[in-house]
Amino acid sequence: MYKHLFGPVPSRRLGMSLGVDMVPRKVCSLDCVYCECFDTTKLTVDRMEYVLYEKVTWELEHFFANHPDPDFITFSGSGEPTLNERIGQVIDFIKVRKPEISLAVLTNGTLLSKKSVRQELLKADVVLPSLDAATEETFRKINRPHPDLNIGDYINGIIAFRKEYRGDIWLEVMIIPGYNDSEKELGLLRESIKKIAPDRVQLNTLDRPGTVGDIRSATRSELEYIADFMKLPNLEIIAASPVRKNLQAYRQDTESAILETILRRPCTVEDLSMILGLHPNEVNKYLDVLESEKRVYSLRQDRGVFYRVNT
Repeated sequence: MYKHLFGPVPSRRLGMSLGVDMVPRKVCSLDCVYCECFDTTKLTVDRMEYVLYEKVTWELEHFFANHPDPDFITFSGSGEPTLNERIGQVIDFIKVRKPEISLAVLTNGTLLSKKSVRQELLKADVVLPSLDAATEETFRKINRPHPDLNIGDYINGIIAFRKEYRGDIWLEVMIIPGYNDSEKELGLLRESIKKIAPDRVQLNTLDRPGTVGDIRSATRSELEYIADFMKLPNLEIIAASPVRKNLQAYRQDTESAILETILRRPCTVEDLSMILGLHPNEVNKYLDVLESEKRVYSLRQDRGVFYRVNT
């Protein structure tokens, strides 16, 4: 069982993806109201070697020797991967050992204002930053950033990265009704996105309960209205539940283990992660499918969001 790798898991955007988690749960520069990994436990912009380079590369070597190649190797996990100051060296290691595997970085984008971070990501094939706001007020309301961050530096950092980077940038915009869906906010977001000039703009919304209890997902019609309002030629809606069972990575035994566990008693994502020895992100991928099929449902209680089997 790996500690810093998870999957491969079926990803809605990247196919069969091996996750690389280089920060402990949940070390991040943001504390977003919608995060499916729940509250940030260490809100920071300090870059450190949170997970040792040698431990990550040892697990990668073992995986390469014992498993077929995934479609992507993806830096993601329970926090912000660019907070690990050796992410660039791990990217270099993968590109030497497995140059044929595509490499992606899922990042909130807040540290792209640092030239050192931008340089470290240049060898990735796809970088997927997020941008949910274009005003300081909405940024602080929805993303709850570290005090040292501001929306101007955030956006300018992504713009600077676009000028330096030759790979694909897929910019994700998470829509939370009542937070960032006003025409004023959307208009300003559109102007910022045009300056960034990403290869794709991916409109998304909440899959399951986030850290704040009173938020909801945008409906399909709301997302279609927003897409029409923004009028960006490379915009796509990715919020529909993915059909992951068609992917090689989808394992029926993992699905069955999750169902059998929550049939005995309701569990949080963290409970399922500890009981089954799976990374929380991997648990979330299976819950996506089970919820889309209405085989499980969620209920918020004092200790968090619990999942139960629909009977």
